[in-house]
Amino acid sequence: MGKDSFLCGFKGRFRLFAKRHRGLLIFFFRLIPFYGNLDVLAQVFDTDKNFGHRYTRHYKHHFRKFRFRRAKVFEIGVGGFDDPVSGGASLRMWKKYFPFGRIVSLDIIDKRGLSESRIRIYHGSQTDPEILSRIADENGEFDLIIDDGSHVSAHVITTFGLLFPRLKDGGIYVIEDLQTSYWELFGGNRDLGAVGTSVNFLKGLVDGLNHAEFDIDGYEPSYFDLNITEIHFYHNMVFIYKGKNTERSNFEGRAKR
Repeated sequence: MGKDSFLCGFKGRFRLFAKRHRGLLIFFFRLIPFYGNLDVLAQVFDTDKNFGHRYTRHYKHHFRKFRFRRAKVFEIGVGGFDDPVSGGASLRMWKKYFPFGRIVSLDIIDKRGLSESRIRIYHGSQTDPEILSRIADENGEFDLIIDDGSHVSAHVITTFGLLFPRLKDGGIYVIEDLQTSYWELFGGNRDLGAVGTSVNFLKGLVDGLNHAEFDIDGYEPSYFDLNITEIHFYHNMVFIYKGKNTERSNFEGRAKR
């Protein structure tokens, strides 16, 4: 038997074992030192999500319930800048953190050569409806979406509009590096009230959480109003939870004015 045949057979038997004994595997995974520690994994895989930005502490809090699910994770941005054979550190970190998960990514530079088992990389722009639709069609709705792409405000807003509807109910949409909302180089603005910046767009979503309380005659809730249930802001990042936001006002039937 050749080496390739042996490895193929071993992988097949392991997948069958994992399917039948998933609970046992989870138990053993938890015994491995540092296995679920994102801070350590970020250092092992040399991603700046910890040492550069200290994002992992927030990811641990919000993502832990997905850890042993067959989560589908879509991260925009492979990393490694313009080098087609550099990057993928955070993708490999997510692959390790989600042992039953599937990781998908997209980059404006062709980095498809960095794809590996459980990591699939696409080439294209994060604002291209065609490639985003293709990715969602081929992979199904995602549990987690992370925008670590261009960080340009217009791109962030456009991508959110295209991808949030392709997130599962109960899923989380994350946007990193919101500091660029204040930088003109990235289409931001030093004017905190400026229209068109990523942070001011997100502030509008916060109002939508309370759409049932709007004292506006004939107001029709938007898709985002009706499908966002929680928004958590941290330094330079935000976590947006998807779900049915149909709670009625406790002042319904009373005069609000």
